[in-house]
Amino acid sequence: MKKLLVLLGIGLMAASCVPSTPQTRIQQHPEIYAALSSSQQALVQRGELAKGMTAEAVMLAWGPPAMRYEGNDKGRDSMRWDYTGARAVYSSQFYGVYGYGGYGYHGHHGYYPYSGFGFAPDVAYVPYRRASVWFVNNRVDGWERLR
Repeated sequence: MKKLLVLLGIGLMAASCVPSTPQTRIQQHPEIYAALSSSQQALVQRGELAKGMTAEAVMLAWGPPAMRYEGNDKGRDSMRWDYTGARAVYSSQFYGVYGYGGYGYHGHHGYYPYSGFGFAPDVAYVPYRRASVWFVNNRVDGWERLR
């Protein structure tokens, strides 16, 4: 039973790492895809957008956005979807260690002086906006993406 649970856990982790593509989103929502015109179906399959597409078609082509903003443009309902990414930023950090607590000789808890100084690599992931889609009355009015 334990082996089964471990294998199931590994399988779920592996499945969560699979990237979402237009084809997988189409398979998950065939009813939305079937309702699109043939020209929009071709665009969605290639992961492309066109002016006038619905939010559902954009969801199939590009996936769910990281952020959604709602507003009003000249009396019309508007919305902006932002898609984000993350860039690794590498740096070196100075560290200094003066001591630590722990179990020492003969099981006695104590403080052992340890001095160490140096530099250690550090990685931070900084988010950035990689694409945006603007909607007016639930239809694509424009988009931009980083190339």
